[in-house]
Amino acid sequence: MLLKQLMEAYELLDRPDASGEMVKEYMQSIQPKADVTTYVLEGRHGTTDMLKVVIPGKNGKRAGGTAPTIGLIGRLGGMGARPEAVGMVSDADGAWIVTAIAAKLLDMANKGDYLEGDVMISTHLCPNAPTSPHKPVAFMGSPVSTAQLNKEEVSDEMDAILTVDSTRANRYVNHRGFAITPTIKEGWILRISEDLLDIVQNATGEMPYVMPITTQDLTPYGNGTFHINSIIQPSTATKCPVVGVATTAAVPVAGCATGVNPIFDLEAAARFMIEVCIAFTKGVCSFYDPDEFDELQERYGTMSHLQTFGSKGPVDDR
Repeated sequence: MLLKQLMEAYELLDRPDASGEMVKEYMQSIQPKADVTTYVLEGRHGTTDMLKVVIPGKNGKRAGGTAPTIGLIGRLGGMGARPEAVGMVSDADGAWIVTAIAAKLLDMANKGDYLEGDVMISTHLCPNAPTSPHKPVAFMGSPVSTAQLNKEEVSDEMDAILTVDSTRANRYVNHRGFAITPTIKEGWILRISEDLLDIVQNATGEMPYVMPITTQDLTPYGNGTFHINSIIQPSTATKCPVVGVATTAAVPVAGCATGVNPIFDLEAAARFMIEVCIAFTKGVCSFYDPDEFDELQERYGTMSHLQTFGSKGPVDDR
């Protein structure tokens, strides 16, 4: 249960002076020696605060162990659209959820509940992000580009990534709660992980919802084509498998809309992500079938060109 952590994180993030340093102090109030890093990242449209938290596992790589490492990335991280809008926006879900998860995992470690492997959490925190036009409803923008965020948030230490993002601004998943995407790896849209579907069912008590992903979504932002949002953009910067966790609504809701973050839906998504961390680092949850992936590569070749801008360069700085 993460209601306490979500409410505490909300008080930290829903303010015009929210910063990485505030969140770092909060994390270290839970565990004084917590591995928390924060710094300012500057882009063409302003600045944002990067936040990284590492929770070591009892058999994790950082302790010389062999357990796999999982990465949790909070997208988009634009928590507010001030001065255009006052309050926490829909697109704050990613940053809000991973901040609460980091606090919960640190609290669990304090009590002696260590995961088997390391968990690496990263997001960016911006209380005054710009907005941008998008159909059917407006998008939250970002002061920095997706390529900059990928460089900061994705690590070679990660063996798998869950990336969480508000995905309400569409008509694809007409359900209030959360959905997961198929596994994305090196330009391939792979089958949906049965292990992850099982964990969704356990966490929600309902049949899973799956977020549809297209080939365009696999390509980097900035190539001039439509993307559902930034949820699987980390897949363009890594070889490890990536699965999106999309917070959803029954109707299209703008990313810059305020007062639209149902805390119980976010809690279910956060609880699901923690259960995946426990199972994956223990080695009992797989994101994809390596043998099947190798067979696809052998038969059809690599799809990694979809992780690039292809034969042309970028057309914008998203």
